[in-house]
Order: sequence, then structure tokens, then C-alpha cells
Amino acid sequence: MSRAPEFVALSAEGLRAVAGARNRHTALIEDAFGVLVETPGGGVALSGDAKSRRAAKSAVETIATRADQGLEVTEADVRVAIGQARAGAGAAPAGGGLPVGRRGQVAPKTPTQAAYLTALARHDLVLGLGPAGTGKTFLAVAHGAGLLLRGAVDRLIVSRPAVEAGERLGFLPGDMNEKVDPYMAPVWEALTDILGVEQMRRRREKGEIEVAPIAFLRGRTLRHAFVIVDEAQNASRAQMKMVLTRLGEGSRMAVTGDPTQIDLPNVGDSGLAHAVGLLEGVEGVAVTRFTAADVVRHPLVERIVRAYDADAAKRGRPV
Repeated sequence: MSRAPEFVALSAEGLRAVAGARNRHTALIEDAFGVLVETPGGGVALSGDAKSRRAAKSAVETIATRADQGLEVTEADVRVAIGQARAGAGAAPAGGGLPVGRRGQVAPKTPTQAAYLTALARHDLVLGLGPAGTGKTFLAVAHGAGLLLRGAVDRLIVSRPAVEAGERLGFLPGDMNEKVDPYMAPVWEALTDILGVEQMRRRREKGEIEVAPIAFLRGRTLRHAFVIVDEAQNASRAQMKMVLTRLGEGSRMAVTGDPTQIDLPNVGDSGLAHAVGLLEGVEGVAVTRFTAADVVRHPLVERIVRAYDADAAKRGRPV
């Protein structure tokens, strides 16, 4: 096979993204595929065997495409592009219709994330299952924020189980918002990242954004809203049935969680896996399963998830 360098023409933005700060991204590509990456001007030259060059070229093009779309390219994005190239997958499509966050337009970074966003757009109920760091909650919040900004829904409601939101909640200091907010910090962070502090505050004050424990939804009918149930593995079967049946006219729902991270005293009481077993295949319902390959946090998170998955498989426990 020929080992002649292969030149890939790139825009200035694409070239900067492929190189990265102090050529960090280039080093990751070289280490992953065993190629030499050089920048003779106007693009990159890839040296190595033909198979390695093809894979490296795929990763380079994915990274450059993201940069050309005006999206941020982080080390996590580069690692995802490398993983896609190794698996033979193409670049994940951009997130059309999603809002522009503080770091640029929100967009899927893996094929599973893209499939998840497609499911959210096409189905009234989507269950997103998988480990931490795969973007389940963030993308659901981004999708819901986009619907709210476009006027497709009147409200964005995000709920999650709070074990302490029953009798013990009354013993916490402060008013109801001060009691509840600590449990909702991850959701507030996602909303702030997407909408910014001021817009989130204004919409919250107008009642367009509501974040509350699942228990607070009992007895309500949620109309013309996008509802997100986060950390759903910690909802009991009774809570899950209750919240799923809150859907009213013009509403949709995303349920997210990690079935391997159940904090309930009785693991078998978790409503998430039970709901998936009952509802998968029902018209209007979609299930998206994320894996360690979809982790877009610190690269160590993916390795941690894989280690735990391997241990669970060795012990014969479902994950």
C-alpha cells in the first residue's frame, strides 16, 4: 500500500480546530491512528498506511465540519470524532432547531445523540437511558428550550426525584424554592448554559420555566408543555406511573436516567426499567440507549464507565 502523504484541504477555522491549543488535538489524532499529521498550509497532510490515513481523514473532516458550522471544538469533541472514525460512522449531523447556547449552537456530538434528538422531535414520549456524561439531560433541556423559544410550547417543566422531598423537606431552612433548588442544581446549570442567567430568570419569574421534584406534579395536568423527568431511575414505579400520566393536550415528555445508578432502598422498585419494559414499542414512544462511547465529558469518565460495565458483565448483572 502507498504511504505517500494524503492532503486534506481545510478552512482556517477547520485547521485551527484540528490542531487545537499547542497542537493537542493533532497529537490525539496521531496517537489514535498511528499517523503523522503535518500542516503545510491550507490543510493537513496525513502520513501512514492507507487504512490509518482513511480513519484519520474521517476524524479530521468531522472536526473541521463542526468548526465550519461555528460550533465549539473541545478535546471531548475530538475524542468523539476519533471514536466515530474507528467505528466507521460518519459525522453526526448538526442540531437544526436547537438554541444557541453560551458556547455556540447546541448540536449532537455522536450518532446516538443525533438519533436521540430525532426521537425527541418525532415522538411524544422519549426515554433516554445511559451512563453519566452522555448528554441525555442536557440535550433534552436544549430541545425543550428550543421549543419554548420558538413558541411551540408554553412551558418547560423539569422534574427529578428528590428522596428528601417528602417529609424531610419541611425541616430544611428557607422557602420552598430554597428547599428544592439544591436538588435541581444540575438542571439549573444546563438551563443557564443554554439560555443565560437573565433570560432564564425572566422566564422562570413568568412561569414559563418550572423545576420541581416529581412529588410536586401529583394531581396536575400538564398542557402545552415540554416535560423532562431527570434521574428517573430514582423514581418509584408509582411515581413513574403518576408522572407519565400527567401529560395533557399539546405536551411532550423526555424521561432520562441511568438504570445502573439506582439510589432507592429497594432497587427493584425503580420505575425507569419497569416503564421501558412496559412501553417500548408502544406507538408514540421511543427509547434511546446511550453507551460509554457516547460519553462527552472528561475522557476519564468514558474509561470509568467501561470499567464498571465490564465488572457488571463479569458478575452477571444487567447494565
